[in-house]
Amino acid sequence: MSAKGQLVVPEEIRKKESFESGDRFIAVAVEDGVVFKRINVRAELERLAKETRAHFRKNKVTKKVLDEAIQWARKPS
Repeated sequence: MSAKGQLVVPEEIRKKESFESGDRFIAVAVEDGVVFKRINVRAELERLAKETRAHFRKNKVTKKVLDEAIQWARKPS
């Protein structure tokens, strides 16, 4: 690991997995160490938005309720 906390993925793995410069990863702690998973940030945000919309529909969250919640959260403490 570098002084900046960077790790090097061996070339063989980079080629096999088609890793490219700029790919994003998340680190997941597991019992015996850490697993790195490549993520597509745009796809993850789209998935999250879809799940949020479905949750709001299921729970009948209206735009009015959402706007009120935003205003409440923006109030100075």
